[in-house]
Amino acid sequence: MARLEWETAKIVRLRRMLMAWYEHSHRDLPWRESRDPYAIWVSEVMLQQTRVAVVEERFKEFLELFPTVDALARAPEQEVLAAWSGLGYYRRPRMLHRAAQFVVANCAGVLPQSSAELRLLPGIGAYTAAAIASIAFGECVAVVDGNVERVLYRVAGWETGVRAGSAALKRKVGELAGELMDAERPGDFNQALMELGATVCLPRNPLCLVCPLSTDCYTRGEHRRPPRPPMLSREIAHALALRTKYERETGRGASKARARAVREVLLEQRPASATVMPTMWELPQLREAAVPDRELCMAVRHAIMQVNYYVRIRTVTEEKVAALTLAGGARRWVPLREAGAMALTGLARKVLTRARLLPTEPADALAAMRTTEQEADADAG
Repeated sequence: MARLEWETAKIVRLRRMLMAWYEHSHRDLPWRESRDPYAIWVSEVMLQQTRVAVVEERFKEFLELFPTVDALARAPEQEVLAAWSGLGYYRRPRMLHRAAQFVVANCAGVLPQSSAELRLLPGIGAYTAAAIASIAFGECVAVVDGNVERVLYRVAGWETGVRAGSAALKRKVGELAGELMDAERPGDFNQALMELGATVCLPRNPLCLVCPLSTDCYTRGEHRRPPRPPMLSREIAHALALRTKYERETGRGASKARARAVREVLLEQRPASATVMPTMWELPQLREAAVPDRELCMAVRHAIMQVNYYVRIRTVTEEKVAALTLAGGARRWVPLREAGAMALTGLARKVLTRARLLPTEPADALAAMRTTEQEADADAG
């Protein structure tokens, strides 16, 4: 057991040093300004597999659109997915939405306060339940994410080797995390360990000279770990099909009928049965990955989990779309002024944004969402 490896004096010293460091060195992040369980829940779901810098930008936007559990539960799923577009891993917003509906229907719109009860909600696992329960409700339960695992591996002197991620090793880490918990400030302690792993005890080149735990750390540097699986590469191509329609303007004071030009883009909805990004909207896929230079609109790299997609975007006229693209889901010509508020895949939003085809008026909260070059590395869809 972890208790046999750690004497009481060492545990007390480690807690004190860690909490003192956290008090003076933690980052000012928007979700740390609130003890609202719903806001903490949203932040924890967003932070899974997504960089803090990206979440920091999108967290407030999401809460402005869905400020309460009830607001989220009542929103159509497509609106929730549209607000999430660019953050990737779209199972997260679907399960967040489903859990909010469960809370409204069965818990009077109030989140359960214990980690055990939180785990009964759709999509909430051990990590998320412990984070919400400790930070929002003060439950003394350890939160173990990748950052915490790395800190404890190094402090304890455990080499992960080829058995990293094994059930026995994870149980060992969980036991140690539980032994180290500060029962008086469990939420802050959990956040302090995660913060240390995110800013000091880095995967590569850890900053040991400024680490508050360096005195009690057996490793003091990088620990042995199995190599990451190599990223796969795949070349694909999508069609950017645009057309202009003319709508007759009507309104008070219009003595003459006038036609207004409306630009539209062709989008295709992924089937509900798709294993990745079901029901999301994307650009039609071309039959051939090779694109003639004269037809090339842009080339982008887009990472989805363990695959690097090298994507070519070809400009295609309305008349040639059927012949050049693969048959997929339902297609629809969408006015560009409306496309930004749709549940676009990360790739589709990236392409339309770089082509300067999405509106960017600040008044439109959904259309103002943007996908950056850096975000592509963490994006999963």
